[in-house]
Amino acid sequence: MALKLIDHGSPEYQQMVDLRFQILRKPLGLSFSEEDLAAELHDILLGCFEDDRLEACCILTKTDPRTVRLRQMAVSSNLQGKGIGRVLMSFAENVARDHGYRRLTMHARKSAIGFYEKNGYRICSDEFLEVTIPHYVMEKEL
Repeated sequence: MALKLIDHGSPEYQQMVDLRFQILRKPLGLSFSEEDLAAELHDILLGCFEDDRLEACCILTKTDPRTVRLRQMAVSSNLQGKGIGRVLMSFAENVARDHGYRRLTMHARKSAIGFYEKNGYRICSDEFLEVTIPHYVMEKEL
């Protein structure tokens, strides 16, 4: 398993868009617009690969000089619960630290709260709806 940064617009990025669509968007009847994808140009794009196949991914988006927001965390359906998400989270935190960030935040789906809590994140908001499903703001000091 290889953890690496993904270049926007690359073939690996297309795999990332496809995985995020299958895991996060399609079940909700949502898609990506060209504007959605163009907005990711300056984000930090991370992936976990087995050979040349993307197995998991996430995005880090700067929110302020100290804070980065984790977005679009996705793990292939057949690999969920096998520790890949935990490995990718650790990689994302290390990359964020390497870029000088001191806090990682996210809008976590209610169904994923337990995963993030096990990884040291805490809920810091009331429940809210985003893309039609319940979420919470969570954060962790790095």
